Amino acid sequence: MLATRILTAVVLIGVVLAAMFLLPPLAWGAVTLALIAVAAAEWADLAGFRRETWWIFVAGTLLIGGNLLFSPFAGFDAGWPTGIVLSVCGVATAFWLLVAPAWLASGWKATSALPLAVAGWIVLIGAWVAIVQLQAYSPGLVLAAMAIVWIADTAAYFTGRAFGRRKLAPQVSPGKTWEGVYGGLAAVALYALAWLIFAPEELNWHSVATLATWLMTLFIQRAEHRDTQAIQAKLDELLRTQSGASNELAHIDRKEPEEIERQRDA
Repeated sequence: MLATRILTAVVLIGVVLAAMFLLPPLAWGAVTLALIAVAAAEWADLAGFRRETWWIFVAGTLLIGGNLLFSPFAGFDAGWPTGIVLSVCGVATAFWLLVAPAWLASGWKATSALPLAVAGWIVLIGAWVAIVQLQAYSPGLVLAAMAIVWIADTAAYFTGRAFGRRKLAPQVSPGKTWEGVYGGLAAVALYALAWLIFAPEELNWHSVATLATWLMTLFIQRAEHRDTQAIQAKLDELLRTQSGASNELAHIDRKEPEEIERQRDA
């Protein structure tokens, strides 16, 4: 299985890099919009939308993205005008900085599909606009954004395992800690410092804003992916035992996706 995963990763990395550096911005936008539609389907599953609402949400995601990409009013021409980027990415950034923390702190549970759908459109379309605009500006910036996620996630993981004590958001991802956050921030700060030293001309307010939006979206999606796998593993355990559920997997949410997969295969 490990060999299969490595081979799959190599092939996917080659395909993504080829698309990132060879496709024109419009084609890159269309390809990534298709991927965002897949993410919208996953969001709808996590939100527990009914069938009709599920289809409305996914179709709405494609409709919003298609209008931004192909409508003459959006003015897409090797990237969007600054006003479009600031509006979409600004709303997404405000959501992550202001709304999401308050939502978690209050423990509010949505009883209607509407707030979950609106939140999904904000974060998914914001991430998509960011990655399309980055590629239009410089494909290397997309690669740099990916590096931010890799560095932050890796540093947070190892720092959290070594020093983690205080839980960050137990309801969202029980394994994440504030110590992991600090480790991730420190690692990204060093990475940003390296950019300032070796490539300062590539960093301006526009690229930093889009990078920040994409980073925050991918970071939370990593947590959602792990929690989804944990839930599936627990359901598998229930199906295997039939007569009663085992408590062996009670804390599996704290493990990484790869560890959860190994547990499921055991």
